Amino acid sequence: MPPTDASANAGTAPVTDTGTTSPTAPESRIGPAADAGADSEDTLDLHLPDEFVALFAEDTGADGSRSLGATATATATATAGQARASATSAATVAGAGAGAGAGAGTTVAPCASKAPPASITPNLDDLLGDVADWGPLSTPAGALHLVPVRIERDLPIISRWMNDPAVTAFWGLAGPDNAIEEHLQSQLAGDGRSVPCMGLLEGTPMSYWEIYRADLDPLARHYPARPHDTGVHLLIGGMGDRGRGLGGTLLRAVADLALDKRPACARVVAEPDIRNTPSVAAFLTAGFRFSAEVDLPAKRAALMIRDRSLRHLL
Repeated sequence: MPPTDASANAGTAPVTDTGTTSPTAPESRIGPAADAGADSEDTLDLHLPDEFVALFAEDTGADGSRSLGATATATATATAGQARASATSAATVAGAGAGAGAGAGTTVAPCASKAPPASITPNLDDLLGDVADWGPLSTPAGALHLVPVRIERDLPIISRWMNDPAVTAFWGLAGPDNAIEEHLQSQLAGDGRSVPCMGLLEGTPMSYWEIYRADLDPLARHYPARPHDTGVHLLIGGMGDRGRGLGGTLLRAVADLALDKRPACARVVAEPDIRNTPSVAAFLTAGFRFSAEVDLPAKRAALMIRDRSLRHLL
């Protein structure tokens, strides 16, 4: 179960007490109370076209009187213009009221339901990319290739490794093949957020890996996860491959491969049992830093993190 540093660094807007005005927010006064009775006029400065004014002159009789038709037309036109201007003014005031705090000059659109953040609703087509296509990578120990597990091919060897007493204490998957098969099948039948792999070194199966989205794993409840945190589990299978530094070498190579293949991922995380000193040492050798101790349901773990920004320093 992988952890995540969910320091989302989301900005927080300043909060003011209800009924007070934030010193940085434009003060808005809407309503008839403002300066009522003061020496001010709320008038509309209407500029009539010359052609319109000419109608008055044309309809003026010899005795200086204007025809009713012209007067009515002028009045109706001016009234319609005032109505349109009033409607525009009312809409502006309403928009200002609806968008209080949105800033001057901001057009307020009708409220629409917000889409959930990407981190809550993951794109299932890009949970990890296609791990099968990551290809072999060169390491100081030789060419390593992560190959997604095929149960009919890999179950016997994985079962043998999991039933090794030295492994059982930390993986807890000892038992009959069907129990281990269920563990594998739950990942293979999932949506792709966890991919079990065999590690082939120079073509020989020698390790079992789980590459997973730590930010979408139950581990994320126990540490501050960040979007696209990628987790890694490693089991060195054969006794002959343990205790000679292979773990640190391969972990560094795979962590850097994950960062290369997943540009959105800023960190690779792991949570070995705090009692598993060789495992914690291997992660430190691989350029992971110790972040914290976390209490998980089945163990107390060391939260280990390899940062993209520090990969060339550690």
